[in-house]
Amino acid sequence: MQTLVPIRGNRRNPRLIDRRLVLAGILGFPFAVAFAFESSAANDDVEQKNGNGRIVSIAEFSNSGQRKGLIQVEKIVKTDAEWKKQLTPEQFEVARKKGTERAYTGKYADFHEAGIFRCVCCGTPLFASETKFESGTGWPSFWAPIAPENIKTETDRKFFMKRTEVLCARCDAHLGHVFDDGPAPTHLRYCMNSAAFSFEKKT
Repeated sequence: MQTLVPIRGNRRNPRLIDRRLVLAGILGFPFAVAFAFESSAANDDVEQKNGNGRIVSIAEFSNSGQRKGLIQVEKIVKTDAEWKKQLTPEQFEVARKKGTERAYTGKYADFHEAGIFRCVCCGTPLFASETKFESGTGWPSFWAPIAPENIKTETDRKFFMKRTEVLCARCDAHLGHVFDDGPAPTHLRYCMNSAAFSFEKKT
């Protein structure tokens, strides 16, 4: 059996190591604080230059449904008082307070004109009539948005359920929810509120 003999010349004093670590931490702390302060200041400068500090990419479309390309726009942020001046009570309750209109009451539930459904709050194009289908749910349903950049999704855990909420990417208006029981080719059902839309007829 081989006996291991410690090499004393290479042994380090653990107390010395601990002291060095503490000293390094003390000396490095001011630099960490300074770095954090500079990063925060840089972010503040960006927010000042960008207005509310958030720029989003939105796909724009013509009245005929032709995609024009991506544009950089400032995210829209308003107070409830400002939204109330712009929207009807129903639109405000649905789009800004995440409400849901009653089934079969929305003006776009049984609607078959060709065109683009835009956000009632900011005008962002959201859905095209070509992807609208009859879901039998009483709400306007689509199997895809007009452009993935124009919407965003978040997890909704209200009412003891887990659902996927759909919002306008530019102004965070609540549009509805998306489910995985739709038709081909996506097999998704974007179950939307009519009150969250304005409609632009295809020309």
